[in-house]
Amino acid sequence: MNATLIALAERRATLVARAATQRVELSQAWAPWRGPWAVVDRGVAAVRYIGSHPALLVGVVAFVAALRPWHMAGWLRRGWLVWRVALAVERSLPGLVSLVSRLPPGLGARKAHQPDPGLLTEERSGGA
Repeated sequence: MNATLIALAERRATLVARAATQRVELSQAWAPWRGPWAVVDRGVAAVRYIGSHPALLVGVVAFVAALRPWHMAGWLRRGWLVWRVALAVERSLPGLVSLVSRLPPGLGARKAHQPDPGLLTEERSGGA
């Protein structure tokens, strides 16, 4: 009985080591596909979100219908141009993001409003 347990433990150790090796190999084989699958995953999540919020879809369709397709084409062209300009600026000034994040408060990106801690306490003047 003891020899059987030892054999099972050795077999288990061999299988665990083989599984670890296979996980590493699989991870390396799928590494180039992580980016494309992440995009697909976001697309699927967006479709599910829209499917679970039909009022949002109706609102978008009504908005597009109200602006007429030709007006939307103009907006899309302008949006595409702004997007391309933003990408070009980002590529030409790679340190800009890190520079803005190091600026003192009030000069860089806006932070969410934090309430005054004094307003949250029970010690207000005027009683209560």
